Amino acid sequence: MASNAYADMTEGQALSNKQLRNLVWRSLVLQASFNYERMQACGWLYSILPGLRQFHKNKDDLSKSMKDHMEFFNTHPFLVTFIMGIVLAMEQKKEDREAIRGIKVATMGPLGGIGDALFYLTLLPITAGIGASLAMEGNIAGPIIFLLAFNAIHFGTRFGLMTYGYKTGVKAISKLKSGTRHVSRAASIVGLTVVGGLIATYVQFKIGYVWKSGEAVLNIQTDVLDQIMPALLPLIYTLFMYYLLKKGRSPIMLIGLTVVVGLVGKFFHIL
Repeated sequence: MASNAYADMTEGQALSNKQLRNLVWRSLVLQASFNYERMQACGWLYSILPGLRQFHKNKDDLSKSMKDHMEFFNTHPFLVTFIMGIVLAMEQKKEDREAIRGIKVATMGPLGGIGDALFYLTLLPITAGIGASLAMEGNIAGPIIFLLAFNAIHFGTRFGLMTYGYKTGVKAISKLKSGTRHVSRAASIVGLTVVGGLIATYVQFKIGYVWKSGEAVLNIQTDVLDQIMPALLPLIYTLFMYYLLKKGRSPIMLIGLTVVVGLVGKFFHIL
């Protein structure tokens, strides 16, 4: 438990509304350093860094916090401010680092799916359709109306969720202070569930070999492996990568290994 706690447990100074607004503007570059190792982690840390500096005057504590927030992170960029607000409230209260990590992992997955449904599949088609219909009639206001309508909701959501997440986070933490262990455990369980979903979604590892004997045809992937457990190979490969990381292997080495496995599998018509 001690390793998950900060050295200086003094509660940090609260963020002002102006500071919260500045953090919202910083969140616009969430995906500026997007990569396939940590996804939005660099942009995430950049977005909340001023808050972390205000809360953690101890350099070692700040270093620990920054290292934690450089871990894998991926959510919808329009809804990220809600997670920022909650996490910053927890950092201000010097909550257990595992609890902070668990809350972050537990919320980023669901908000990613919700954001896609609300903005890319609903708001964007509606506002773009209105703007395009006006533009096709020769009305120059078409693209202007589209940009104004879409971004009014977009930025309203960003700023509103930042304030709501931060204020709600502070109140919730004070009420749940005595049950932090239970909250951490629940968040970890949800987080592991989200990670499992990410593995099944993002890791593509399928056997393409089909065994034939006379009229009998056996697809190794669908008839054998998928019957044992769907996404079995992605899970095994992810656990293997995790094992290598724990052994000190570099991410670049793991990426290279993955490329080699893919090329060899494709060459021999296995994958």
